[in-house]
Amino acid sequence: MTVSSNVQEKLSRLGIQNKLDLILHLPIRYEDETHLFPINDAPQGQVVQVEGIIIHSEVVTRPRRQFVCQVEDSSGILIMRFLNFYGNQIKTYAVGKRVRLLGEIRRGFFGTEMVHPKCRIVHEGELLADTMTPIYPTTAGLTQKILGKLIRKVLQDVHHVQVLVETLPDKIITKYRLAGFQDSIMCLHNPPPDVSVEALQARTHPAWRRIKFDELLAQQLSMRLHYRQRRSRCAPVLAKKNQSTNQFIEQLAFKLTAAQTKVSAEISRDLAAPYPMQRLLQGDVGSGKTIVAALAALQAIENGFQVAIMAPTEILAEQHFHKLSSWFDPLGIRVVWLSGSQKKKHKQAILDEIALGTAQLAVGTHALFQDQVLFHQLGLAIIDEQHRFGVHQRLALRMKGSQSDFVPHQLMMSATPIPRTLSMSYFADLDVSILDELPPGRAPIVTKLIADCRRDEIITRIQQACQQGKQVYWVCPLIEESETLQLQTAIETHESLSKIFPDLSIGLVHGRLPTQEKTEVMMCFKQGDIQLLVATTVIEVGVDVPNASLMVIENAERMGLSQLHQLRGRVGRGSEASICILMFQQPLSEIARKRLKIIFEHTDGFEIARQDLQLRGPGEFLGARQSGVPMLRFADLEQDDELLTAVQAAADEILNDYPELAQRHIERWLGDKTEYLRV
Repeated sequence: MTVSSNVQEKLSRLGIQNKLDLILHLPIRYEDETHLFPINDAPQGQVVQVEGIIIHSEVVTRPRRQFVCQVEDSSGILIMRFLNFYGNQIKTYAVGKRVRLLGEIRRGFFGTEMVHPKCRIVHEGELLADTMTPIYPTTAGLTQKILGKLIRKVLQDVHHVQVLVETLPDKIITKYRLAGFQDSIMCLHNPPPDVSVEALQARTHPAWRRIKFDELLAQQLSMRLHYRQRRSRCAPVLAKKNQSTNQFIEQLAFKLTAAQTKVSAEISRDLAAPYPMQRLLQGDVGSGKTIVAALAALQAIENGFQVAIMAPTEILAEQHFHKLSSWFDPLGIRVVWLSGSQKKKHKQAILDEIALGTAQLAVGTHALFQDQVLFHQLGLAIIDEQHRFGVHQRLALRMKGSQSDFVPHQLMMSATPIPRTLSMSYFADLDVSILDELPPGRAPIVTKLIADCRRDEIITRIQQACQQGKQVYWVCPLIEESETLQLQTAIETHESLSKIFPDLSIGLVHGRLPTQEKTEVMMCFKQGDIQLLVATTVIEVGVDVPNASLMVIENAERMGLSQLHQLRGRVGRGSEASICILMFQQPLSEIARKRLKIIFEHTDGFEIARQDLQLRGPGEFLGARQSGVPMLRFADLEQDDELLTAVQAAADEILNDYPELAQRHIERWLGDKTEYLRV
């Protein structure tokens, strides 16, 4: 494919590097230039093609400057109107010229009209297009004409047969009633006149079904291949010994839920296997994931191995440290914690303990995977709120154990539930456990939506809650463009509330506070010495204060659904009924209105996540940190749910019976994007 460097640079912007990329650069929509309608019979409100002679043209200045032409055929007259136009268009579209127009007909100020149609000069009797006209995704400076010409050249090339060779076995094509790959590609680039425009636009045509199937299959094959490769590696066999585990369960002030018992058994079986566990533990806010993680850690420690628990924030990491220390100290297990803000001498002492193996459980933030952290014998890595870490950060922690011949087991935890379709696709390389039961005695949380103009009512409600001995969170707005602005807002809110409530003890916590101060404030709040805590979103995960029964989230319309659900989960952790007030500023955007409606109507994190996925799509839902995972270009996880189920079954069959075809299929669709499989 010989093109100029200028065109090549523009193609690169679209991710096009070779012939295959061009072939897979499929249309986003189509224009039907295969039919002509008489002007008076053309349906309104849809894109149609008409043809006629220009009988009048002029530039009018009222109500604004515009170029207007009258186009006539044997059935009637149509107005062609351009609000933005060039001088040469006035010359081109002169009286007497025959034009063919493609656009939407509607009733306008001048009568039946087309505004800014696609227009070209034609000769009488000129043939219509014999296929639908594809419209491709493009970039500035790269016209549809150039792009279409390049794609047609590749498709007409005698060598293209090799590029379009079939990668699916006949058995799979027949079993799942799939169209051929080459036929599908040809149809989508050059749809015949009799094809259903609706099926093409809605991507339900059999040709689109085949492309979506192939794309989902490539993702599934690569994930399952990763799963199998991992099982071929060695991990320490951590058999269930129960001595410390039984002691631990006996000292708990509560009984494990049935879901916790079931999930713990799944993890226990994985840890006892000779290949590395890579399990995702999902559970809604407050479902008791930390207990399950503690039981997994005990099983590793009882076998003489170390455990690392990594959390995304210092507040959460330190809370894990305090909670696990209170559970494990009586069992004689040494728990340490590591953070980036610790003094050098203290940090070195902890590093030495980890290297010698005297520290059996290390809790920390991303500081745990720095080069200077060397484990004596790491058997299990636990990652809390795994979606906040990039795939390479997770790999770095797991590789800490590879000084030996073993790869440590890995348990990832998420309180941001992952919708079923995402679990089946982007997390198909993981075993998934779900905690679908909340501990008994938890009071339901009532969510209220209150406009900012009713702030006085909220102030009264806070006063009442504190007088009743309850504690309150006031969460400051998320200001993504500036952490400094967010900090300033938190400080100003703290000062303002201190003036309003001179008799209350009011604390302030934010990400810029020194670790020691942050710890002291959170400890005071937990012990009840602080009645009202002003905080930024650093308290989003993990903070557990059972007496806090009221939360106010300011500018809730700025926050995502997952974040709002996480924040709301900081209350309702005791037996008292709790309230979460989402305060918003008007006017609301349409997307903000939808988000607030969803969070108001639902408390089930899985349902919230499902609707969040519909609102944002998988790329945004998974977040920028997951950019190592290739996003889908053609398939839609919600719309193509049934296809995903079929693809799962087909993937295992192809890997078992046609491994060479599986590899060729992955290379076609993922190319160099398979590098993330190594993590």
